[in-house]
Amino acid sequence: MTDDKKPSGPDLTKGVSLTTFKDGKLLGHVGEEDVLLVQAGSEVFAIEPACSHYHGPLAEGLVVGDTIRCPWHHACFALRTGEATRPPALNALAVWEVSRDRDDIIVQRKREAPKPSPAHRSAPTPEKFVIVGGGAAGFAAAETLRREGFAGTLTMLSNDGAMPVDRPNLSKDYLAGSAPEDWLPLRDEDYYQDAGIDLRLNTDVSAIDPKARNVSLGNGDRLPFDRLLLATGAEPVRLQIPGANQPHVHTLRSVADSRAIIKAAGTAKRALVIGASFIGLEVAASLRARKLEVHVVAPEERPMQRVLGPEMGDFVRALHEENGVNFHLKDTVEKLDGTRATLKSGGVIEADLVVVGIGVKPRLALVEQAGLVTDRGVSVNEYLETSASGIFAAGDIARWPDPHSGQNIRVEHWVVAERQGQAAARNMLGKRERFDAVPFFWSQHYDVPINYVGHAESFDHIAIDGSIDGKDCLLKYRKDGRVLAVASIYRDLDSLKAELDMERSRG
Repeated sequence: MTDDKKPSGPDLTKGVSLTTFKDGKLLGHVGEEDVLLVQAGSEVFAIEPACSHYHGPLAEGLVVGDTIRCPWHHACFALRTGEATRPPALNALAVWEVSRDRDDIIVQRKREAPKPSPAHRSAPTPEKFVIVGGGAAGFAAAETLRREGFAGTLTMLSNDGAMPVDRPNLSKDYLAGSAPEDWLPLRDEDYYQDAGIDLRLNTDVSAIDPKARNVSLGNGDRLPFDRLLLATGAEPVRLQIPGANQPHVHTLRSVADSRAIIKAAGTAKRALVIGASFIGLEVAASLRARKLEVHVVAPEERPMQRVLGPEMGDFVRALHEENGVNFHLKDTVEKLDGTRATLKSGGVIEADLVVVGIGVKPRLALVEQAGLVTDRGVSVNEYLETSASGIFAAGDIARWPDPHSGQNIRVEHWVVAERQGQAAARNMLGKRERFDAVPFFWSQHYDVPINYVGHAESFDHIAIDGSIDGKDCLLKYRKDGRVLAVASIYRDLDSLKAELDMERSRG
């Protein structure tokens, strides 16, 4: 065994003292496997130490009751069973049996953590559940329905050509060339067959009939349902200028989009990113990783100022400039003539690859056709049910009553969509579970992750703890004295604590 693969810490089969724990945790090993000991109240648990999402170090996470939360992207695991109880993690972790000899903790036999299995389903039922959408919310709902024991017919309709994927990766590591293709699918093809999920790709839904309880497909077929989940997501806002439909002009939403940009980047020399959104700047960073010259044009004075404030906006701009990105702010592209982009200011940028990142809009055509109540999204109650009984909505299209802000909000975040998909699934089964999770997202720029919890449509004060330029900070966004959101760089534990505080203070 090489030095860099030696297991961590003490041999836990020989016993360790509780006095050696730091902040209630101790990293050790059983055989050649690393194991994390966690003290929660009067009990001690042994669990695999790396999050099953992106392998975040759980030793740096937060213990809440008998669970532990990942410091990177706020996944949560049950310490007793290893089950992934909150996205973005989907896979369970291994756990070990723990015994005590006075103050000594001894770890011996490994137990396989329970995994979702078709064998866990109860006897087949005649119920028919349909999910429209193959993104985060749709997949999380389908997976949860089977995990919760739903044994009826489960059909998932997606107009995408790819199986449900880890979409955040499409603008981050995958686009940058540092994540392989096989990291993208949330589950492999066999999973859907084994779980009895009828996943239909490249399938358009043309109409929903809430009274007749069926959906019409693009090929004319009708599919009956007892419960329906709408998870149609959002689509990129299209650029409305001359030349926007040229083949070298791209948006980024799907695997096909990301692949097309990667292919174009193989021969391109200079890229133009239109829009300084999170997606736009992640694309800029990824294209810099591929050694392209990158120009960003956006109308704002600072990138991300509306969400993160001026200080963080200045930092993000400086970070990208340090990595070679050229900004053209307080400006817009007026037309694209071949590779020639003409700016409103009169400037010209020659670019053989253009990526448009000017926002997304919820896909509401089906909702509006069905006559469901909308409000800049489809309106749902605290159980994620629409105005039509038995029809639920989750993800980018759903506007729900948020107990923390006291407002009806719609959020376009991956983790929110996954958590809503899970809650909607349980409510489709009649569980009456209020959706009250605190929104969370992360954005990656080169080696700098920005975590954000909460939701602030607007704010009147930002309290900054630490140094933004030093990449060690926590920002609290307040409105009328209340903290509505918290952003952080390398303050992972503080970010988790802020999320927990918001959970405990919700109405």
